[in-house]
Amino acid sequence: MLREVWLNIGIEKMDTQGGVMVKALLNSRAIGIFIDKKTAKKHSFKLQKLERLLIVRNIDGTRNSRENIIYQVKVNVFYKNYVKRIRIDVCNLGKTSVLGIPWLQV
Repeated sequence: MLREVWLNIGIEKMDTQGGVMVKALLNSRAIGIFIDKKTAKKHSFKLQKLERLLIVRNIDGTRNSRENIIYQVKVNVFYKNYVKRIRIDVCNLGKTSVLGIPWLQV
């Protein structure tokens, strides 16, 4: 049986220090942390264009058909007493606002 682990985290904008609480799907297989493009735009996160795009691959190694990653956002991530300044890649996640967080030990 597959289990999903969801965390309530805060993500804070670096430019205005405004923030938002989101539900993040913890995924130990993720190679990074990702924010949904619609979530980033809805909360007016400043998108920074990458110098070169990142090709998105599915878990089976095939190329993802949705799109490549061309933007990221700089944020502070808050979880309980833990804070970390990171860059989050922006992509289409569907119903999930934030995915990844492999560095966060719960």
